Amino acid sequence: MDTVFLRLRSIVFIVFLCVFTQSQADESPASNTLLIVGDSLSAAHGVQTEEAWVTLLRGRLDAEGLENWEVVNASIGGETTDGGLRRLPELLQKHDPEVVVIELGGNDGLRGFPPNVIEKNLARMIEHVRNAGAHPLLVGMQIPPNYGERYTRIFAGIFPKLAERYDTGLVEFFLEGIYDQDGMMQPDGIHPSAAAQSQLLANIWPELEPLLK
Repeated sequence: MDTVFLRLRSIVFIVFLCVFTQSQADESPASNTLLIVGDSLSAAHGVQTEEAWVTLLRGRLDAEGLENWEVVNASIGGETTDGGLRRLPELLQKHDPEVVVIELGGNDGLRGFPPNVIEKNLARMIEHVRNAGAHPLLVGMQIPPNYGERYTRIFAGIFPKLAERYDTGLVEFFLEGIYDQDGMMQPDGIHPSAAAQSQLLANIWPELEPLLK
């Protein structure tokens, strides 16, 4: 009799433990995914990974009580809008993100790609993100004036034009407060230094935060 009782008690305890564990799992917050598709500015070129703005973003999410967000950084140094467009469908399928940061176009501009091609590629990326049920955030870029006044003006205008057309969030200029400040750029004059990473986050956060909350 004692043996039967002990077995029954063990079974009841195991059933209770399974139910309790499942209940705890059901109550845990669902994980949301923030996907970043960018170039070397988001791929930590020339800086330590722990100093990069994407790493700082993860800390900011925790500080803001947004621990249920997972950050997937799919940025590649040298990436163009064409490359990002080709990679995006697979990234969307794999990660199923709620928010997608599109930080591309700078390399296209530096290589003198036709503005209409850059605009078309970014537009298609926005459409892919929307069709996947996610919210796009477009990160604007500008290029040095030595490319000619007309080209630099048309290039800079691509981002606000697309943001207005698709009613997306827009970071007007990712390097605002960085490109013309001492110590904020690496010797190549193209990539932000480690000291600039917190400013990159400060530039993107006001537009990103509403999408996360």
